Amino acid sequence: MALILYVTAHRLPYHPVHWYQRLWQTLCEASRVQWAMTLGLTPLLLALFQQVSLVSPLANAIAVPLVSLLVVPLTLLGTALPLDFPLHWADSLLHLLLRLLTPLNALPQAVWLQHDPPAWSILLGALGAVWLLLPRGLPARWLGAIWLLPLFLNTPPPPPADTARIDILDVGQGLAVVVQTQQHALLYDSGPAFSADSDSGKRVVVPNLRAAGIAELDGLILSHDDNDHVGGAASVLHAMPVGWIRSSMLPAAIEVDYQRTPQPCLAGQSWDWDGVHFAFLHPSAEDWLNLDEPPSNEQSCVLRISIGNQHVLLTGDMEKKAEAQLLAEQRDQLPTTLLVAPHHGSKTSSTEAFIAATLPEYVVFSNGYRNRFNHPHPDVLQRYRDSGATLLRSDRDGAIHVSMHRSGLTVQAYRPTHLRYWSDVFQP
Repeated sequence: MALILYVTAHRLPYHPVHWYQRLWQTLCEASRVQWAMTLGLTPLLLALFQQVSLVSPLANAIAVPLVSLLVVPLTLLGTALPLDFPLHWADSLLHLLLRLLTPLNALPQAVWLQHDPPAWSILLGALGAVWLLLPRGLPARWLGAIWLLPLFLNTPPPPPADTARIDILDVGQGLAVVVQTQQHALLYDSGPAFSADSDSGKRVVVPNLRAAGIAELDGLILSHDDNDHVGGAASVLHAMPVGWIRSSMLPAAIEVDYQRTPQPCLAGQSWDWDGVHFAFLHPSAEDWLNLDEPPSNEQSCVLRISIGNQHVLLTGDMEKKAEAQLLAEQRDQLPTTLLVAPHHGSKTSSTEAFIAATLPEYVVFSNGYRNRFNHPHPDVLQRYRDSGATLLRSDRDGAIHVSMHRSGLTVQAYRPTHLRYWSDVFQP
């Protein structure tokens, strides 16, 4: 409303004489209002959603007159009178509107998507929009366009070489980890699906990827076939290009669900990105030949990320059997700086022998607030406390941001540093 008043009030009046001049004036005023709404809301939309609709001016040009002049009056008439036909007409008009707008939404470039702009550029962009919308005739209105440029050009810098940025996202009872190096990005698991129309891929993972300036993923790892780890995968694959998929899931399941040909995650597979070493420790080739249907927690993909003597271990939902196998076959690969606790800290995992072999400085429990499984189990928490590890949990601390480099790890929890006055301080 402030934008509408800003571009319509206190402007020099024009009094048309002929009907076609009045019609032209009305169209010009409507176009000016739509231009103001599109331009003025752009900084706010980029700040909140990292996207702006490019077809909204045309969509509003169709929808606003139809809804304002026909749908709303017919609906009010049908509400006030004991007659049904105005409501049927209004419903038919809405169906017509949807048929007209659906092709616009289906256009390949219907929405501008980008990174999360810094706060100073949002403020500067808002001032630039206000300056551009000044009354015609005022000098140097074009300067407002320059003030808008930082919104689009100030992209988040990627990590330097030999470093990795690791974000363990808060997806509730589930797991999703984003790993970014200088020129590559990887997603390990994608969090749970909440319903047929809502999942953490759409609501949490993709917005975080876009905010970080990640437009595509080089790889996607789906540790095993549980909803809390793969429920958001379809939304991620729909939202952006993904180079490859590796999983312990049966290939047929992935091909049906995601229309992609997967590769198995096997112990011994490794690769290097920008000075960062990635290696799978589990499952073994023999495990892959004897996969359960569906694959069990014990067959989760276990990924080790290393830079020099610093290591991060992502364990999926592996339990005691897989831990014992790793101790027997990969003990020298288990010492870890930061460990994402197996199976969200359930009592069926994190044995004393496994904790003694990994001996992490930090342990992250990715679990939901008051989850029905009561993860993490108190005995598991105590074992890690006894080992001297610093404990972090997504239900208390929110997302965990890790900056990994050769000299060590910098670990920061989101919620303590972004606490709002209306937030409760959770004490587990």
